[in-house]
Amino acid sequence: MSNNNLATYLKDHFAGSDGALAVLDHIEREHGNGAAGAMARMLRPQFQSERQVLEALLAGLNDESSMPRRVFGWLSEKGLELKLRLDDSSHGPLHLLEAVEMLALGVHGKRGLWTALDASRAAIPALGNVDYAHLTKQAEEQRTLIESVRMSAAQSAFSPQA
Repeated sequence: MSNNNLATYLKDHFAGSDGALAVLDHIEREHGNGAAGAMARMLRPQFQSERQVLEALLAGLNDESSMPRRVFGWLSEKGLELKLRLDDSSHGPLHLLEAVEMLALGVHGKRGLWTALDASRAAIPALGNVDYAHLTKQAEEQRTLIESVRMSAAQSAFSPQA
């Protein structure tokens, strides 16, 4: 049985992790002194650890991350950065809101990744030995943390003084 679809799926999420880490760097650089910067510092090691899980799963399939996908992820992050600058050149609350929303979308997708892999692991031995329940719970906790920062950024961005 070929695992091409699984490898493609994992490579897409691996490339997405490149973009997520870049967004965290961006948030920390632009908003490092507040709650958003603290969130970025807290999430970075978790995202890096999850990325290692993806790398190990790809290795178990005798595959590796795809350079074109990684380049696309990098280009996507640079496009996001340009969009954020155009929307809010002062790196203010709208800038932060949109960056944090991108993270929220990514974490939602990542949670879906872990649940899909968990549901498929009985049929694919290479997916075993991973604590998907822990990773799913971690994604839910990340989403809660991100949502708190997102709501604060939304209140600031939509304030009449913004």
